[in-house]
This record gives sequence, C-alpha cells and structure tokens, in this order.
Amino acid sequence: MGSDSDLVIMKEAAEILNSLGIKNEVRIVSAHRTVSRMIDYAKTAKARGIQVIIAGAGGAAHLPGMVAAITPLPVIGVPIMGTSSRLHGLDSLLSIVQMPPGVPVAAVAVNGAKNAGILASQILGLKNKKIASKVEKYKQSLEAGVLGKAAKLDHLGIKKFVESTTLIK
Repeated sequence: MGSDSDLVIMKEAAEILNSLGIKNEVRIVSAHRTVSRMIDYAKTAKARGIQVIIAGAGGAAHLPGMVAAITPLPVIGVPIMGTSSRLHGLDSLLSIVQMPPGVPVAAVAVNGAKNAGILASQILGLKNKKIASKVEKYKQSLEAGVLGKAAKLDHLGIKKFVESTTLIK
C-alpha cells in the first residue's frame, strides 16, 4: 500500500488470504515518496516467491501501475477512497484502470481489498488445487449464507426479519 492510512482497507486482503491459508506480506511502499523502495520491491518480488501483487493506493494511485510496469507478475490494484478524497475514490479508480497497452493492472472496486484477496486466491488456485478447493468452499459458504437468510425471510416475514437481523447495506 502507498501509505499507512491505507491499512484500514488493505487489511481486508490480508485477512481473506490468511483465512484461506495463503502466505502473504503487507508492506508500505509509496510510488511517490519511496521510489527506490518501490522499484526494489517490484523487481525482486518474483525471485522472492511472490506470485501475485495486490497494490492499494489513493489519490493519484500510481503504485499499482508503476509496480506493474516493473514486474512480470500479475498486479491487482485497489483504488482507495482516502479521508480527504473529494472524488470519493474515482480519481484512484481511474488512475488504476487507465493503463497503457502492455502494462495491465486488474482493478477491483473502490476500497475493494477483500475482492482483491479473493481474486489473487483464484489466480493462485489455477496452479494449486488446495487453494482452488479452499476458494470454492469459501464461495459455497457465501451462497449458503444468502440461502439461509432467504429462508429466514420466508419463514419470519419482512417485519420480524428486519427486527431480528442486521441488514447488509
């Protein structure tokens, strides 16, 4: 991530990776303030055994694109809506998705670090059946959760369901 203030969002990627048993590392690497660190990180990532990089950044959000320009690894960009963002993360999103030909960066929703972790897991699962199985079970648990809530709504009706449930917004 580009700044420690991004950790509030980026921890969600680490949490999903950890829950799936995937080793990961969390680093602060600014594309603007620690250029040499960013270059070194991106250049050595593959040799250090990293297979996918998730890069989160707010504002100008150059980190994902700059890392993608340096490494041959897939990079997933997480646009972060900072506390001072007047554009509600749109600036970050556009910075991440508007890459030139030959320098692709996958992008998830603004503040979508959890989805970045899931996407990274799916990429890793292409060559690792154990990871693929864990991702599949995770997605099945999502389905089971929704089906359980649907059955509860059918059984209780709207009023009692709302009274007994914290609704997802």
